[in-house]
This record gives sequence, structure tokens and C-alpha cells, in this order.
Amino acid sequence: MESSEQPNPQGRDVTLDEALEMAVHFQQRGQLAEAEEVFRTILAAMPDEPVALHYSGVLAHQLDRHDEALSRIERSLAFEPGRADWHSNLGIVLKATGRIDDAAAAFRRAIALSPTHVNAHSNLGVLLKAQGRLAESEAEYRRAIELDPSHTDAYHNLGVLLSATGRSREAVLCYCKVTTLSPHYKEARRLLALAHCTLGEDDKAVAIYEQWLAEEPDNPVARHMLAACSGQGVPARASDAFVEKVFDDFAVSFDSKLAALHYRAPALVEAMLKDSGIEPRQQLDVLDAGCGTGLCGPLVAPWARRLVGVDLSAKMLERAQHRLAPNELAPLTHVYDELCHAELTSYLQAHPNEFDLIVSADTIVYFGDLDDVLGAAATALREGGVLIFTVEDASALDVPGADEKSARPFHIDAHGRYAHRHDYVERTLATAGMDAAIVRAELRMEAGVPVKGLLVRATRPTVAQVAAVEAAVPEAVTHG
Repeated sequence: MESSEQPNPQGRDVTLDEALEMAVHFQQRGQLAEAEEVFRTILAAMPDEPVALHYSGVLAHQLDRHDEALSRIERSLAFEPGRADWHSNLGIVLKATGRIDDAAAAFRRAIALSPTHVNAHSNLGVLLKAQGRLAESEAEYRRAIELDPSHTDAYHNLGVLLSATGRSREAVLCYCKVTTLSPHYKEARRLLALAHCTLGEDDKAVAIYEQWLAEEPDNPVARHMLAACSGQGVPARASDAFVEKVFDDFAVSFDSKLAALHYRAPALVEAMLKDSGIEPRQQLDVLDAGCGTGLCGPLVAPWARRLVGVDLSAKMLERAQHRLAPNELAPLTHVYDELCHAELTSYLQAHPNEFDLIVSADTIVYFGDLDDVLGAAATALREGGVLIFTVEDASALDVPGADEKSARPFHIDAHGRYAHRHDYVERTLATAGMDAAIVRAELRMEAGVPVKGLLVRATRPTVAQVAAVEAAVPEAVTHG
């Protein structure tokens, strides 16, 4: 690389190599603003400098400026197409923008240039899994491990695939390897415990969570999962701290991971809404309760004149903020009119009679006792308003030999979510003054098994409807 002198933002002339080294040093240390300033100075003097283009593109990706990242990385590759690492980085950015096929092609190009490129093999495995090509995905993970037996991400990803296909015993071996290589890899520790639970080895799972909690007494994930696994000290609902921690950590990969699980809850909510008979004329004030990254938003947007999303995870809301409206409505505009960072029950209680429609896909599963949240939802609806939500079905345990959990109104499962009985949901909605229609549905796949759920539509009656019901009930007659 040529070593022409470049101006230094700090006032001293440095060579190009020195400037690039300085920028990458800042970038690796997480000093992104400083790195960006150095890259900007280099590119102002040399707009086509490939290394500066490439790593400033990587930096743009780190700052969630994905269009800029793609432009710069693609320009850098036009100058130096033989760099395997750069094609791998392109694949990472393409994956982040949802261009799965293009991302896979970029990883394959990296592998063609460098067959021993470990990260490209592992990342290609992730994409193949998302496409449902599980055997090919497994082969890529195993190739990455063969090339680098200490590659924790490849072991982790292979464990996830094995768990998803019901091979929990093999998954345990992968997660054990991850925790050996990286003892503080908390997600692998959680997944190892879940795999033990799947195998009926609850004592091993409890021991993992107890050790984790001993190391981090205030960790909300360890505390919640220990309660879920042991059945001791189970909270009435998941704590705010647990929900925030789990979903902040999950935000970046949320959509792709759920797609791999054949996640159906948003589509089921949309189908139930269509079945309600309400015309999609953008005439309703709609709340997406527990909106997450906004998967429900585009589906319910045709009914909304105003669409509000509320969630406890700030990181998930950041993703939802960029969710675009369906093309036929308003191309290139954002789905949500308003996004609120708040706990759901408190938010509902603070907004009485404000919404015509509330939808909630896979949020109520983090509540055990439903009295408060469903009561609050009823008050947040206007007369005639509709609530549509999903929960997991505790009644699925009603088979011969099922343990005593099946008789409870709700229980918590080893994965940390709550399941509810059909009759309990119906009764709680009735107490809140709402009429309910409930159907059973499969929400997703988990460990190779369908997750059974309840799809619920509840309506807050109008004053006239309540009066008509009351009028139809005969008065008690007192006999002397």
C-alpha cells in the first residue's frame, strides 16, 4: 500500500498506513466516533482508498447505518475483489438487511477465495438454517469446528440447530464445549440448562442456574430461569428486569431466529382480525402491545389510522422504529406513529378508553396471573373495542399421566414462559367484562416440537349491549 502523507485530525501529518492503523485501532477499541473522524479525513483526500472504504463501511454497520455500509463495502470490493474477509463482512451486512440469499452468496465467495475461512463457514451455516436447509447448515458448522476446534460460535450455533431438531443429547455436548471454552458465555449456559430439562435432567439444570446465581446474585435471567426450572419462588409474572435483559440481548437476531422456528403468532393475530369482520379501512386507533421489533405492525397497519407500539425493551423498539409500512399504504414510511418504552400493564392503565384495537403476539406469555393485564386492556379499549392475543396452552398437558401442572390455571415452563388454561383465560376475560372467542393453534416449533397455543379475541361490549343483556335476565322474585 502506498504511504503518501495524510492530514491528521490532531494536527500532525501522518502516512496513509499510520492513519489507517489509527482508525482501525480506534474501531477495535470501540471508539467509533474517533475512528469515523479519521476515516472521514482519509476519504476526503482519497475517496477511492479501498481499506478506508471497507472499514468505514464496517463502522457504518456497527452504527446501524446499513445502506451506507453496503455502499462502501461494495465499492471497496470493486477495487480489491480478492479479499475473502471483505466478502465475509459483506455477507454480515447483507444478512442484517434481510438479504439472505445475497448474504449466502457473499459467504460462499469468501469460502471460494479462502476454503479455510472459519467465520464464513459458520455464518453460512446460520443462513442455511434460516432457509430450512438443516443438513447443509450442520455441515457448515461442523466444517468450522474442524477448522477451529475452539470456535465457540460454531459450537453454539450447532447446539441450537441440534436442539431445534430434537437432538438434545448432542446439543448438551456442544453447549458444554462452549461453556468450557468461554465460561462466561451466559446464553450457552442457559441453553445447556434448557437442553438438560428437555432430557428430564432437571437436577443438572437447577445446578447450572444455582451456580450462575451464586456468581451473579442480581442477575434477573438466572433468577427467573431457576424459578422456572425448579418450580420454587415462581413470580406472578416475569420481572421487568428479566424481560428487558432478555429482549435487549435478543433484539438484533430476533427476526431471523423466529423465522427459523416457523413463528406464526403475528400471522395468526392478523387472521383472527380478518375473521372479526372489521374492515381494513385505516379507521382504528390501534395498540401493538409488546410490539418487539414490529413484526405485527405491517400486518395490522391496514386497520390503523394511528398505530402505537409499546415494549419494555429499548433495543427492540429501536428495531421497530425502522419497520416500514406495507407498500400499498404508504411506501417507505414507518409503520408506527408512536413507540413507547413502558411496562404493559402500567401503560394500559394510564391510557383508558384510548384504543379501538389492541393486538399482542407472544407477550402475555410473560404474565402468569392475567387479572391485572387483561383488566387493564379492557379499560384501555373503547366500547366495542377488540383485543386479540396469543398465549401458550397449558391444557396441552391434559393427557393421561400428565403431572399436576395441568390442573393449575397457569404454570411456568422450563423455557421461562407461562402457559395458561383455556378456561382460566375465558374466566379472566369475563371478569374484566369482555366476551371471548378462543381457538387452539400452533405458535412455533421448539426443539423440533410444535408449541401449542391459544389464539384469543375478546370484545368490550357497548353500553347498549350490556343493557340488553341485563334486560334479558329476569329479576329475582321475592315471595312473602
